Amino acid sequence: MADDHPFIPELETEPTGFSRTLARHGLKLTRGHTQILQVNVGLLCNQTCGHCHLNAGPGKTEVMTRQTADQIADWAERVSFEAIDITGGAPEMNPDIVTIVKTFAALAPKLIFRSNLSALNSGGREHLMDLLKSLQATIVASFASINEAQADAQRGDGIFKASVAALQKLNAMGYGQPGTGLELNLVSNPTGAFMAADQAQTEKRFRQMLESKWGITFNHLFSFSNAPLGRFRRWLERSGNLPAYLKKLADAFNPCALDGVMCRTLVSVSWDGYLYDCDFNLARGLPMGRNRVHVTDMIGRPEQGNPIATADHCYTCTAGAGFT
Repeated sequence: MADDHPFIPELETEPTGFSRTLARHGLKLTRGHTQILQVNVGLLCNQTCGHCHLNAGPGKTEVMTRQTADQIADWAERVSFEAIDITGGAPEMNPDIVTIVKTFAALAPKLIFRSNLSALNSGGREHLMDLLKSLQATIVASFASINEAQADAQRGDGIFKASVAALQKLNAMGYGQPGTGLELNLVSNPTGAFMAADQAQTEKRFRQMLESKWGITFNHLFSFSNAPLGRFRRWLERSGNLPAYLKKLADAFNPCALDGVMCRTLVSVSWDGYLYDCDFNLARGLPMGRNRVHVTDMIGRPEQGNPIATADHCYTCTAGAGFT
């Protein structure tokens, strides 16, 4: 199926040529001091979300092996990153996720675990929740909407209730509660060809609604626009919304957001061990600095000042307040 195609041809034409926009502003996007190692452990997921930039889903076979995880760990041990960020797909579904979590937790002061909540709260994964708690891992959870119909339309029937139940269980464990040190952050994405709403207002609304209706608390909420990649881009193309959406992002370009974009301080490693400037570039098939480099070829951190590979999806991270 066309929807399963992993990458898309590059679009660098006016008026949405990101590199041209940088040039017009006299800007360059280069790597700073790399602090965060993001590890994508595979595209296997229990959901088929309409906004997914990675085309993740239940039938995916791109899953990180123990050998690749060990190769990444060897590099991380040499470099000493400030934080390691484990993501997917649904990272919970990697068969070696417990070992992977334990391995990377020992290699950085901070461990971040990204979850869609429903996968974390299914299949007898209470042991994984307990492990994350014992390691004081920060959980970053995708929670698309406080509207059940909207959330299920984007992520699948029944996902909203499963996500609420997972948040309640995490709260009961101490996550998102004052004084526990167990950080629980939410990520919200709009439904449809719209840019993200104001983050402060969205957080306030989510906090009030989740606490009043379900007794749920959390630390922070991040409201991000959807990157025009993967399954979301396919929908934009089919619905005829792609040109208008790209123009919205381009028109909202904020040169002041460039310093804070994640690709300046993060390096992303794919399930097969190849390096990318960020998870969006991984989805796009744009390797780090446009050079295909495997983790086994790395000695130290990516060099500061190296150019970062860009394409039209980079407008997502520089629109409005930015995407950090």
